[in-house]
Amino acid sequence: MIKWLGHLKTITKHRHQVIRNGFHCGLFFHCLKHDLSKLSPTEFLISAKNYNGHHSPVYEERKTNDGFSYICQHHTKRNKHHWEFWTDFFMGRIVCHTMSWVYATEYVCDMLSASKTYDPEHFKPETTLNYFNARCDRYFMTTATKEYVRWCLQRYRDLGFKGLKKKDTKAKYEEITKRYPKVEIIDNLPENVDLPDFAKNAPHKKM
Repeated sequence: MIKWLGHLKTITKHRHQVIRNGFHCGLFFHCLKHDLSKLSPTEFLISAKNYNGHHSPVYEERKTNDGFSYICQHHTKRNKHHWEFWTDFFMGRIVCHTMSWVYATEYVCDMLSASKTYDPEHFKPETTLNYFNARCDRYFMTTATKEYVRWCLQRYRDLGFKGLKKKDTKAKYEEITKRYPKVEIIDNLPENVDLPDFAKNAPHKKM
């Protein structure tokens, strides 16, 4: 299949799945805007070049570009459902802000859709939760964001979308965010973070 056409079919399938997920979570109209920046020339052309159909072209771009992704930079800073949008850099530190309820919930819908889109044959209720738990130590999220996202994925594992009704997720979000500061500062990565090979081999500079 022509790469650009395969990429277009994949992102369209993914977007439609997010919209369906959003309907179950009370975010149908909000999710109609999901990932429209993927159709911009900046994202689409590089993504089509790195398309393989099994995982995000961002990872393929990183492997050939010393770990740096133009796709990711463009996409995450224009789409608030990515935790990267809620990170800032100041005086050598990473400043994390808790995601708002609507975007944190869209992020959950996004992850569930990605799991189904890229590997539908092996998708199970616990698939996305397992994926998140295996990687979340690498994510610059506040404690509140991480706890809320994990709770949502656990509810999906146990109850499906019946466990992600708007009134329930909003109530849980309010409960969690009251317990933690909305902004957290991270100085260093945990020592036990397992980086991919291209990141391990890239030159490192200590501050």
